[in-house]
Amino acid sequence: MSIYSIKDLEHLSGIKAHTLRIWEQRYGILNPDRTDTNIRTYGDEELKLVLNIAILQSRGDFKISEIAKMSDSERSANLLRLSEGNLHFPDQIQALTISMLELNEAMFQQLTKNIVQKHGFEDYLIQIIHPFMLRLGTLWLSGSVGPAQEHFISHLIRQKVIAAIDQLDLSHKPNAKKFLLYLPEGELHEIGLLFANYLLRIRKHQVVYLGQSLPFEELVLAHEIHQPDYILSVFTSQPNPDEMPGYLDQLVEKMPNTNFLLTGYQLLALGQRIPQPIQVLRNFQDLIDLANSN
Repeated sequence: MSIYSIKDLEHLSGIKAHTLRIWEQRYGILNPDRTDTNIRTYGDEELKLVLNIAILQSRGDFKISEIAKMSDSERSANLLRLSEGNLHFPDQIQALTISMLELNEAMFQQLTKNIVQKHGFEDYLIQIIHPFMLRLGTLWLSGSVGPAQEHFISHLIRQKVIAAIDQLDLSHKPNAKKFLLYLPEGELHEIGLLFANYLLRIRKHQVVYLGQSLPFEELVLAHEIHQPDYILSVFTSQPNPDEMPGYLDQLVEKMPNTNFLLTGYQLLALGQRIPQPIQVLRNFQDLIDLANSN
């Protein structure tokens, strides 16, 4: 079981810690454990309950006094009913978080179906999945999400993106650019790269997709063969911070006159120490703007 502070609950639900404490005292809806130093700690059930409350309050017009009287099954039924309706994006992200914590594939599939039908797959990626993955990264780094939950939801999202890519027409527009997409050796976090693959292909650009954990010498070979207009990569966990400056210098040295589009936590942490030929993508909108301008 994961352990959360009341600040964790506030961060994940958007409900102020002060409000949660009042509800705890007035309605008894939360049952925290306490450390030896009398600090409140909360478990998975409390987090799911708070996320449920956040959605029911914001979209269901329920008062906290009404929610407190509901059984678990009544809260779940009301949440499912709302998820079939017109949830706002923040509420959909909350619901997606609940599906991950509960390992609830049916809930994930229903949410995805509703969102894609109403907003399209690209908005699903940009407005829902990308912010959710940022939240998941925070939860993972803090130890609030276990490997089973992270693998469960990442696998489902990966399946959805690959299925959407498979449905795209492979024809290119006349002025299409060629993008080579890869992850550096040891990097396995592929969802962001798959997002980029989809966003470029749907705009009729040519993509050479090399996937996870590509050795550097193989990248150089692929560059020689394909001569891409752009090389795009996402550095989430690799290269590590000590190796990153040298890796970037190698990119520029071994593949001169190449346009590099790079992003990811490890890269952004470097700040101003990024070689000039490398263009940093701050978000997916940067990539969309570039793809639309070509």
